[in-house]
Amino acid sequence: MGIKKFRPVTPTLRYKTVLDKAEITEDKPYKPLTKGKTGDSGRGFKGQVTVRRRGGGHKRKLRLIDFKRNKYGIPGKVVSIEYDPNRSANIALISYVDGDKRYIIAPESVKVGDRIESGEKVEIKAGNALPLKNIPLGSSIYNIELHRGKGGQLVRSAGTEAVLTAKEGDYCLVKLPSGEIRKIHSECYSTIGVVGNKDHINVTIGKAGRSRWMNKRPKVRGVAMNPVDHPLGGGEGKSSGGRHPVSPTGKPTKGYKTRKKHKYSDNYIIKRRKG
Repeated sequence: MGIKKFRPVTPTLRYKTVLDKAEITEDKPYKPLTKGKTGDSGRGFKGQVTVRRRGGGHKRKLRLIDFKRNKYGIPGKVVSIEYDPNRSANIALISYVDGDKRYIIAPESVKVGDRIESGEKVEIKAGNALPLKNIPLGSSIYNIELHRGKGGQLVRSAGTEAVLTAKEGDYCLVKLPSGEIRKIHSECYSTIGVVGNKDHINVTIGKAGRSRWMNKRPKVRGVAMNPVDHPLGGGEGKSSGGRHPVSPTGKPTKGYKTRKKHKYSDNYIIKRRKG
């Protein structure tokens, strides 16, 4: 995909860019694979705001994505490449020979009419899903399972890829996009290739209203609030807070570590993403 720019006839168009969506082949989703989505505006089950600065946004429908890729040994054909408003990557509609249809996250090089399959002994090509033990070292992979049969949880956003670096007994070493190297069981499935829509990161929003379309509300500095609303609020004139940065609940932020000292998953992390 390419980036489309606009003539600067208004202040917002001067910097605004959008994707040209040359890869998209279908405007409307396949209705049986969609369901309604209600916005929670960042509120938890008690109705209280648990995540700030969320609300509004355009009405969307959820696309039901097949992260498990469990149609083993049944070949399918790519029917269309579609836009998904709920994620940065594009999705591909697959029609299998048994009549079933499913959405998958579209890899970079897959086009309409291509044949894809999942299973232990399928061909090593973009879009096919295999267990890690059957994938050659150095391959680019995405949609990686952490637990066998649970479905892909890692490397699903636009333009990302992981690299299979080594195999040690029942586990494989995978280098993730963050730089972290992690042990994952060799029976876990992943998909060959790189997630498509890599130009997503280069898009410039251009105006505040476009952020509101995406369910993002404005950010207000703590020092600009009243003391009743934020620990950094109040003071005569323009104050600088007078203490280390904290959240509205008073917890230190900007570098404060919240992770527990040891988690069971630490045993599977060979190299952390931060040195």
